[in-house]
Amino acid sequence: MPVLLAWVVGFLAVRFLLQTGRELWSVPVLARENFRGRRVFTAAGLVLIMAVLVVEAGRSGFGALGLGDEPGVNAARPLIVYAAFGFGLLGFVDDMLGGEDRGFRGHVIALAHGRLTSGMVKLLGGAAIALVLAAVPGFVTWQRLVADAVLIALAANLANLLDRAPGRVVKCSLVAYVPLAIIAGTGPVGVAVAPLMGAAVGVLPEDLRERVMLGDTGANVLGGVLGLVVVLECSRTARNGIFIALIVLNIVSELVSFSAVIDRVPPLRWFDRLGRTPS
Repeated sequence: MPVLLAWVVGFLAVRFLLQTGRELWSVPVLARENFRGRRVFTAAGLVLIMAVLVVEAGRSGFGALGLGDEPGVNAARPLIVYAAFGFGLLGFVDDMLGGEDRGFRGHVIALAHGRLTSGMVKLLGGAAIALVLAAVPGFVTWQRLVADAVLIALAANLANLLDRAPGRVVKCSLVAYVPLAIIAGTGPVGVAVAPLMGAAVGVLPEDLRERVMLGDTGANVLGGVLGLVVVLECSRTARNGIFIALIVLNIVSELVSFSAVIDRVPPLRWFDRLGRTPS
């Protein structure tokens, strides 16, 4: 029940923020054109971060009153908050300051010409945040530390790469979350990540209807946090397999368009367009 309750509270928190904060989200500086050319609120990942903060503050407050876990008992909860804020901040910087450079190759070429892009700031900052997070479970070897940090950073980057159509990154994140939820169960990590995933479901209808875009802010948060869950919950063998898969997918993204692949594969195309506003 704690996991289900955390899901519901995360969902309700993000719905409340979306409904009551309409004036905040409609300011011109946060508007961007989506793939149809419509001006919509980007960086909607901000509401995910705010929802996680509200839920965690509430859990700490109620816990201090004897309702729920005592503050500090679940060490995974502050880690999730740190990951959400850290990756969200870097994504927001790219949403607000991002230029025409796209992909890892584009950012590297720009840096080679003496120009630091917001995307490179996001990549380097994400690597630093991932290194901090990967060190928390306890030091084993430097190789394991680096591998886990790269896994978290690549998960965040892959989510960014998938965020090219309404609802896509939330749907993919939920699919990736299902096996992790089974592994984590009702343990500390399962309870800690549930509010964020509930919040993701809460923002999905607005995303599908093209009223908001998660932007790099939201994609970064979902990918980075799920990568952290993998590191905290999965076995070494599973982490190695996921690590290799993430490397392959990130490399492939430099060579082919995920959107083009999805459109050519009927089951993927059906899932990608499920719930979206018809073209």
